[in-house]
Amino acid sequence: MERQPLIVVVSAPSGAGKTSLCQEAARRVPRLVHSVSYTTRAPRPDELDERDYHFVDEAAFRKMIEAGDFAEWAAVHGHLYGTSRLLLEKQFAEGLDVILDIDTQGAAILRRVYPGAVFVFVVPPAFALLEARLRRRRSDSQREIRQRLARAREELQHYREYRYVVVNDIFNDAVEQLCSIVTAERSRSDRVNLSFLDEVVG
Repeated sequence: MERQPLIVVVSAPSGAGKTSLCQEAARRVPRLVHSVSYTTRAPRPDELDERDYHFVDEAAFRKMIEAGDFAEWAAVHGHLYGTSRLLLEKQFAEGLDVILDIDTQGAAILRRVYPGAVFVFVVPPAFALLEARLRRRRSDSQREIRQRLARAREELQHYREYRYVVVNDIFNDAVEQLCSIVTAERSRSDRVNLSFLDEVVG
């Protein structure tokens, strides 16, 4: 039974846990892969190239923009982030579904590029918890934390633009909810090729 490839776009304020949720969902759900974005920012101490991001310098990123390599890209917190269009197309050709974690700017672009995509917004159970998570990272300066919190307030205003909202309070519960969304969306009648039923139903 053929099915259209599924793209799941997950957005959240910085510190809400969207990357960890996407990585874990990709580990649990068969034939679901986590799309790794490109960025010009430096890796944090616990981050690895090609696992968390493709870390490149600004010149390389700009060259990719000129070549039309990105399905979307945006400037966030003073750095550039982008999703490889070529990598997405390769994954779709292999029959894989893709889950991406990107900011609200990138999500707005992908709504136009992939109108059939599924959009999920992740929120913390309380804004104070978001601030606590950002401070626990110990990788950002006080100025950067203030900027991220201000940006978080802006991003939270967009949650109504998303089909689903996941509250990341207990991590495992949030992962299970995200996996359930993927499973349900895979079974939608407008995604599955049921032409073999035409002879039956007329």
